[in-house]
Amino acid sequence: MPFYHRMGAVPPKRHTQFRRPDASLYREQVMGTKGFSGIQSILYHHHAPAELVKVQLLSACRPQYEEQGALRHRHFRTNGFSQTGDAVAGRQYILGNDDVLIGIVNPTEAMDYYYRNGDGDELMFVHDGSGKVETMYGTLFYRPGDYILLPIGTIYRVLPDPGKSKFLVVETNSWITTPKRYRNEHGQLLEHSPYCERDIRVPDNLETITEKGEFEVRTKKGGYLHSHVLAHHPLDVVGWDGYLYPWILNIHDFEPITGRIHMPPPIHQTFEGNHFVICSFCPRLYDYHPQSIPAPYFHSNVDSDEVLYYVRGNFGSRKGIEEGSITLHPSGIPHGPHPGKAEESIGKKETNELAVMIDTFRPLQVVSQAQGMEDKDYVYSWVPRSEA
Repeated sequence: MPFYHRMGAVPPKRHTQFRRPDASLYREQVMGTKGFSGIQSILYHHHAPAELVKVQLLSACRPQYEEQGALRHRHFRTNGFSQTGDAVAGRQYILGNDDVLIGIVNPTEAMDYYYRNGDGDELMFVHDGSGKVETMYGTLFYRPGDYILLPIGTIYRVLPDPGKSKFLVVETNSWITTPKRYRNEHGQLLEHSPYCERDIRVPDNLETITEKGEFEVRTKKGGYLHSHVLAHHPLDVVGWDGYLYPWILNIHDFEPITGRIHMPPPIHQTFEGNHFVICSFCPRLYDYHPQSIPAPYFHSNVDSDEVLYYVRGNFGSRKGIEEGSITLHPSGIPHGPHPGKAEESIGKKETNELAVMIDTFRPLQVVSQAQGMEDKDYVYSWVPRSEA
């Protein structure tokens, strides 16, 4: 995280006695990354976080990928996925590799359990809906356009408000953070960064629940889902401080970088992880060179697969795309604007497109269950209709 934050009560010195009103000790927990050399926070619990009364292996949760087929561009219409559920159990994965899983979910139901990802960070992009995420660090309230970042090991549950709700979900086996080139040596976001610390929303309130009883925390680790039943409520934290905690950035607070001629996709970068980046395509002014072509040029993805999730507006280089579409343009072959889109873009002053892009630096595979959403004619959509 780019800045230190503190909530609730913590002792003056870490790793020292911190006592409850009855004189018994609070239980200190260090949540850290990269062993003890990465960013971390220290939490203080009423009860021991390892106080388990039941453990159980629930199921395998590795996605099944399709068999190898021809290298081609792909298009998945996720609006065809109407299944609802809670924000974790209802997920439908679309693409994945050893670094990242990309999926969608229509979270209309409250989670009746808590959850943590023991493999890496998670990012949920809110396409539609509002609600709250209860976490061990406090509560986050979300709305459309929010990127909700949940660090590895965070215990949470999602409670959506009534109504239409849809998330894009990115699960990792590592971390998600702000781009290194936008930070100084102290971690502060620089003047030329497209967003700053003022745009980041941290947990609003820390609710400490001391209730005893049996409470389930489902834990994902190594391709399996486990049930851990605690002897107390998991949100029993009285205070914490540090640099590791969940936070929210809204895509509408991303300030696009523009230029006289077409700017390459890295200017849209919003987050980075291990072998992948996440970018935000937001409404912006187009290029202002008198001979500019605002539509992107044809390009081969050098060492990366490109995924676009279309949120709102008309994407200037594409035809046949709708809200909720996911396109995969794999490395090894070129792609670019659909027929007529380059010419159509000349003279336009601005775009109202809103989309999330994920570039992975190792090839992605398609999850078998996603095949039913696929527009199989997409690969041929660059052929002018008069020649098709």
